[in-house]
Parts: sequence; C-alpha cells; structure tokens
Amino acid sequence: MPGGIVTGHSHHGSVLLADRCPLCHRPGGAPCAECRELFSPLGRLPPPPGLAALFAAVAYDDASRPLVTALKYRRQRAATSWMADAMVAVLPPGRPDLVTWAPTSAARRRERGFDQAELLARAVSRRMGVPPRRLLRRGRGESQTGRGAHERRTQITPFRPAGRCVGASVLLVDDVVTTGSTLEAAAAALGGCGVARVVGLVAAATPAPRGSAQPVAFRP
Repeated sequence: MPGGIVTGHSHHGSVLLADRCPLCHRPGGAPCAECRELFSPLGRLPPPPGLAALFAAVAYDDASRPLVTALKYRRQRAATSWMADAMVAVLPPGRPDLVTWAPTSAARRRERGFDQAELLARAVSRRMGVPPRRLLRRGRGESQTGRGAHERRTQITPFRPAGRCVGASVLLVDDVVTTGSTLEAAAAALGGCGVARVVGLVAAATPAPRGSAQPVAFRP
C-alpha cells in the first residue's frame, strides 16, 4: 500500500524497505503526502466523441507529469496503486460490465516491457470488482508522443477489436488524455463491434473547461 512498508529479501534474509516517492525520492509513500498536495484534482470532463463520459483523477501539469512519465518511460510502478485509487475515486456510482484499456503498440510494449494503460486498467478492475478484458489491439499508427493538438486530431491511431466484443457498458482506461483523439478512436472501435456505452477513465488529463452536463452513471 502507498506509504506503507514492503518486504524485500537479501542474502541475510528479509529486510524492510520503505516506499519512496517517485517525485521527491523521500520515503513515506508513492507519491508522498507533500507531493500529492501539489496535484490538481479533476473529476468529470467533456468527453470526446463516442464516449458517454470522461473522468480524470488529476490535471496533467508540472506537478503530475513526472509521476506519469516515471511509470510510462522509466518503469517505476510504485505509484500505480495510488493512481488506481485516485481514478476509481472520481467515478460515478455503479459498475460497468467490463474494464478494458487503450493499448499501446506492440513495439512500445516490447520496448517498455509492459503496457502502462493495461497496468492501470487491471488495478482499477481489482478495486471495482469488475473483470478486465483485452478488447482492442492497436495498429501501426505513428506515436502521438510529442505531437501537437492538430497532429493528434488528424492522425488518429487505428484500433481494431481483439476478439468478440462483449458487455453493454465498458470502462475504457488510459494513462493520459490530451486532445482525446486516442480515446475517440478506441471508443469507435468498441462501438463498431457492439459495445453500447463507453465511459473513459484516465489518471491525468490536460485541463479543459468543465461541461455543464448532468451527472451520469454507467448505464443510461
């Protein structure tokens, strides 16, 4: 658990190792309480086309960006537990039928050794008591990293079903949303294979004006 003590091993036997914050590197949580105070909580955001709703735990800004990049590029998974807790906390009441994710490319997965969106989705699914299911595969679209908003919108990453799509209501997880083009493409692929309702959930989002829509649940 974040802020707790984990057990490690050495040739002398078991040792106790304190969690360290991936941001300030001090012991006492991943992230620690002091760094968490710097985050800007979000909640519900205007969804991209194809999504019934979109929720984000925190704003993707100077405070949270190092936390996300530590997971994505430096394989520092210590904060996954806190991120999943924060993501679930902003969701409305009720549960979807399944939790899935917007997968990274096969090349990126081989390079990093894991898919950060899948890692978060499985952690979220455990907390919600909802089964995780790989519903999508990612094509060979160019990486969105470092691209501007216009390029992201015009070069939507292709997704295709990974098999038979099941579930009327699906929670679609990703690590970050900026323009929403990736989630839009993933939702379109899910809708094309029979998913009736897609709700997006991300760890961090580029802040956008809040919508005035009424509260939603996972089912109409």
